Amino acid sequence: MARRKKIYEGKAKILYEGPEPGTLVQYFKDDATAFNAEKRATVEGKGVLNNRLSEFFMKGLAQVGIPNHFLKRLNMREQLIRQVEIIPLEVIVRNFAAGSMSTRLGLAEGTALPRPIVEFCLKDDKLGDPLVSEEHVTAFGWASQQDLDDMVSLALRVNDFMSGVMLAAGIKLVDFKIEIGRVWDNDFQRLIVADEISPDSCRLWDVETGQKLDKDVFRRDLGSLSDAYTEVARRLGVLPSNVTHAAKPTLIN
Repeated sequence: MARRKKIYEGKAKILYEGPEPGTLVQYFKDDATAFNAEKRATVEGKGVLNNRLSEFFMKGLAQVGIPNHFLKRLNMREQLIRQVEIIPLEVIVRNFAAGSMSTRLGLAEGTALPRPIVEFCLKDDKLGDPLVSEEHVTAFGWASQQDLDDMVSLALRVNDFMSGVMLAAGIKLVDFKIEIGRVWDNDFQRLIVADEISPDSCRLWDVETGQKLDKDVFRRDLGSLSDAYTEVARRLGVLPSNVTHAAKPTLIN
């Protein structure tokens, strides 16, 4: 498929105009960033893995009735997605204390939370994606109260699905973030999961050892990020079981 007009470029992905109205082509880059892009690197094969892993999760969500923007994978780095009106919020679901929650609340990393906790952050790199309350969201018009209720419901359904899939692979889903967008069917608005779901947007720990298999490996200089992502893909069946490194992965169709 011919490359089309670039619509947007972020830290890890590029969006191009799609082949049909209402579609986009999402390209996954090999760039790794942390601390609001203050730390940067190129990790060979990362974009390929995240493309395939996000496809795996989005297809799984669709199979259990959770709507999302994924239409089909086009090649090793690109997928066709539905164009949506992104709500300017990151929706974070936490099952265990880690990262900023541990810092804010003085909780030891790995502390099990009483129940899954949903948080919202304003999508604004210049401000460092600050944590915001539901009161902020409705007061500033980023989303309505009904939108918020629907977003929480969607996020918790994603959490149920993801937690089960990961646990079956021996992985603990510590937390994750998603983006949600609006789509319109005539005059009727629906909210659907958008952006991506990959180790870039989740905290994933080995159930037995606590080994980190997510972007914290890069944030904290804990080893090879490509090895960590490859291990996730291998356990989920996206990679053949004999593959040990993602530099030039051979992926299962």
